[in-house]
Amino acid sequence: MTAQEITDWLLSGDVSIQYQLRRDLLKEDPGKLWALQARIAEEGWGHQFLKLRKKDGHWGRGFYQPKWTSTHYTLLDLKNLGISPDNETIKQTLKLVFRDSKGEDGGINPSGTIRQSDVCINGMVLNYASYFKMPDNELRSIADFLLSQHMSDGGFNCQSNRKGAVHSSLHSTISVVEGIHEYAKNGYSYRLSELKKAELAAREFILLHRLYLSDRTGEVIKDQFLNLSYPSRWKYDILRALDYFQSAGVEYDPRMEPALEVLIKKRKKDNRWPLQAKHAGQTHFEMEKAGLPSRWNTLRALRVLKHFEYEHESPLEECLKE
Repeated sequence: MTAQEITDWLLSGDVSIQYQLRRDLLKEDPGKLWALQARIAEEGWGHQFLKLRKKDGHWGRGFYQPKWTSTHYTLLDLKNLGISPDNETIKQTLKLVFRDSKGEDGGINPSGTIRQSDVCINGMVLNYASYFKMPDNELRSIADFLLSQHMSDGGFNCQSNRKGAVHSSLHSTISVVEGIHEYAKNGYSYRLSELKKAELAAREFILLHRLYLSDRTGEVIKDQFLNLSYPSRWKYDILRALDYFQSAGVEYDPRMEPALEVLIKKRKKDNRWPLQAKHAGQTHFEMEKAGLPSRWNTLRALRVLKHFEYEHESPLEECLKE
């Protein structure tokens, strides 16, 4: 497909794809995109998510059940669509979450039997709660909890406070750095310098592993890290990591090279990226089908390549120069 054909294909997708393409790749005036962003709540995937909200203010069976149709993962999905952060329906649900699910250690904890809050969950909570502009005083205990779980190797692990893990997890680490980035981006200041220091150390942890390789053997840590899936849920993969780095404005580092090379190789002959896999579990609806060209993965891959100026012959080169 030519550059124009890929652009047209992306623009024929869901309004959330249209919005992010125009914002991130075509670099259109943000002041002219507010009407397009507002449509995310009124049509397509965003509207579908919102209409599935129940009378009690939650999705699924409350904050964390069933896994992918719960309030937690639905809020993460809505944030990642780029829906307006001022959406009042979502803000009402977040108030319920913070009222009913605060744990003794300050984290959001949906478990009735496990006293320790989950690091990975709280990284994601910080992500969408910051995006939807929860009051500063509500987020302070989340910041305190996450900082208390920062590990000596630079990253995070959801088993550190539950089973005594001594090595960080890429799964947990990516969720926390995404959350810290969103917190800083939205102007929160409580313990910000400490959080940013933790984020830098966590980035180094990811880069030490060249995004998917063992720092000891050089072998692939998990084959799943190379599968391009969406939504990512709590799971790590190279495209999610690269998209975080571009979103955070991190400059190219040679240690990203192996992952960027894999990303290029996964592009099909028509210059689009497929949805390679889905994470098992009940969902509200399918945004895309596994095995077919993916607008989500194509959009994310293109903005990664653009940010790092990795390819001089990008399929959208002529469009992205504008």
